[in-house]
Amino acid sequence: MKEDKEKKEVQEEAADTIKEEGVEAELEETLKEETAQETAETEETPEKAAEEEEAKPLSKKKKEEEEEIVEERTYTIPLGKALIKPPKKRAPRAMRMIRAFITKHMKLTATAEEGEEEKELPNLVISEEVNEKVWGRGIEKPPRKIRVRAAKDKDGNIKVYLAEES
Repeated sequence: MKEDKEKKEVQEEAADTIKEEGVEAELEETLKEETAQETAETEETPEKAAEEEEAKPLSKKKKEEEEEIVEERTYTIPLGKALIKPPKKRAPRAMRMIRAFITKHMKLTATAEEGEEEKELPNLVISEEVNEKVWGRGIEKPPRKIRVRAAKDKDGNIKVYLAEES
């Protein structure tokens, strides 16, 4: 008798699971269809949205940069005299030479003297690209010369970038 009861319970459970599986299978199919429709819809929207988002910030950034940049020049800075120093001091000397060259040729100190005393002094910022180019072969072997692009904004701050080589 116990065996009969156990068999009936097993059969009932099997019937329940079959019913649930049937319902689950239907649910899975509907979910797959819905997700397929959603992905088809979202495939178009993210691309369009991404293009629109990229277009807007880039145009704003370009406009801001163009408005802010007062003067932009490209220089080839000779760094050969950095080799006069002992080997372990050459790359730091090359960086100081770049800073001095840009300060002189972009007239950084002159703009500081002309401005009022209350204003902050203009900054000279050398980008990481230039730093990596100078330090790329180590402290002992900086390049003999480096081509840079210096941009001065309306506040007198100067940013030095590596020139695009083409």
